[in-house]
Amino acid sequence: MSLLVLGAREVEALLDMGECVAAMEELLAALARGELHQPLRQMIRPPDTDTLFGLMPVYRGGDRPLFALKEIVVAPENPKLGLDSHQGGVLLHDGRTGELVAVVNASPITAIRTAAVSAVATRRLAHPGARRVAILGAGVQARAHVDAMRTVLDDPDIRIWSRTPDHAAELAAELGVAVSPDAERAVDGAEVICTVTTSREPIIERAWLHDGAHINAVGSSSPSARELDTATVADASVFVDRRESALHEAGDLIIPLNEGAIGEGHIRAELGDVLIGRHPGRERADELTVFESLGIGAEDLAAAELVVRLARKRGIGTEIDF
Repeated sequence: MSLLVLGAREVEALLDMGECVAAMEELLAALARGELHQPLRQMIRPPDTDTLFGLMPVYRGGDRPLFALKEIVVAPENPKLGLDSHQGGVLLHDGRTGELVAVVNASPITAIRTAAVSAVATRRLAHPGARRVAILGAGVQARAHVDAMRTVLDDPDIRIWSRTPDHAAELAAELGVAVSPDAERAVDGAEVICTVTTSREPIIERAWLHDGAHINAVGSSSPSARELDTATVADASVFVDRRESALHEAGDLIIPLNEGAIGEGHIRAELGDVLIGRHPGRERADELTVFESLGIGAEDLAAAELVVRLARKRGIGTEIDF
């Protein structure tokens, strides 16, 4: 069996946001039905460095069994070098023979599938007819989230804020969206809010938010970092991509839990439960909803499998006799 290798530019050209949103809906529903084995990821944090190494395995059985592993190095200083902070690959193995069938650059996979999952959450949890969008952050995820919001919302009015104003202004000009001078004004009146920063302290306060808003909380992915203040989480109906992962890794939830402001039962459901009708999702017009997005290996499996299928159909990529 040959091994297909796909670089970042090839993945970006192949992975359409609309197709990825559909793939994430199908994947999260399958996860809720118990069709995948999704263990916790392993994070390796060496001393005396800001970088970390993550291993995200998953297995899907059925007619097309597949193992996937995303190996990723997170280097927070990379944006200063003009690089994505996430560097690595997604490896796909035949689930029966174990043969390695594809290696796919993980940076665009991570960016696009993460934003696509936020799009799924927005479609299912935001107020119907929502148009006013605030994106907090101006990096790779901000760019992908503009695309994602435009994919699932009708002509959204998008504004961007960043702790680095020049980055926000540059991205806003490129994508044709507005800039806000501070986070409070960015979220004022917003019906959908996407937090995609590397902040370790809250960038949102509950007092700034209108009832009925929906938040996609994406940036915080460690127990000691958060983007939402405790009052926001305590007042919100919280949904997650994977309950076990959120309770082990999401500072947005772990810190309020440790403060005694919420209990483990504060999580309403996994997003897949909403997709298969096990949970209704938003239940009131004035309900504040939060989707806590950590990212899981199953999402990388689905996105990489989609890319590989498209690449082989179109004759893109490099085939190696491995």
